[in-house]
Amino acid sequence: MENFTLTVMFFFDPKTKEGAVIDPGSQGYKILDFIEQHNIKIKYIINTHGHYDHIGADLFLKDKLGAEILVHKNDAEMLKDPMLNLSFYDDVSEIGGIVPDRLLEEGDIISVGSIELRVLHTPGHTPGSICLFSEREIFTGDTLFAGSVGRTDLPGGDMKQLKKSLENKIKTLPDHLVVYPGHGPSTTMNHEKEYNPYF
Repeated sequence: MENFTLTVMFFFDPKTKEGAVIDPGSQGYKILDFIEQHNIKIKYIINTHGHYDHIGADLFLKDKLGAEILVHKNDAEMLKDPMLNLSFYDDVSEIGGIVPDRLLEEGDIISVGSIELRVLHTPGHTPGSICLFSEREIFTGDTLFAGSVGRTDLPGGDMKQLKKSLENKIKTLPDHLVVYPGHGPSTTMNHEKEYNPYF
């Protein structure tokens, strides 16, 4: 497990070197260089949601690595449309035309080597926001941050849904999990349950 930039994470089996890149928002060449230096065999490109800062290098990495792009079915259209993924509105190159290879749903299991990531559908930041958890860690995208949560004032955001996701899903997870958010520092589930004002 390596924290790369604000939104890019790598998850891989140290024995087989098979892995996934989570939320490659930008800097495709830099990400590729890291992958090659560490000899990781990227099987999947996983998007925790469809905003442009989490999908920007999807097509570049798919072209270079042949990896499959995975996203929750409720955010699939965001990958195709610059207006939906918000790149149209920001001072960045428009991002679109990304067709996912696999649409994720609640409870799906993603295997990399001998390690499994389980999909939690956690709508609120976007309709198709997901978290991915294993025995030791959870990748929360923009659902949960250290001491905060993702914003819900963007199109498709819904604070009531986010609170339900936190209460009914995130809060039920084991305290020992290390939390790797889409932005900001890592934390632990125990710490967030005790100190995060949104719990």
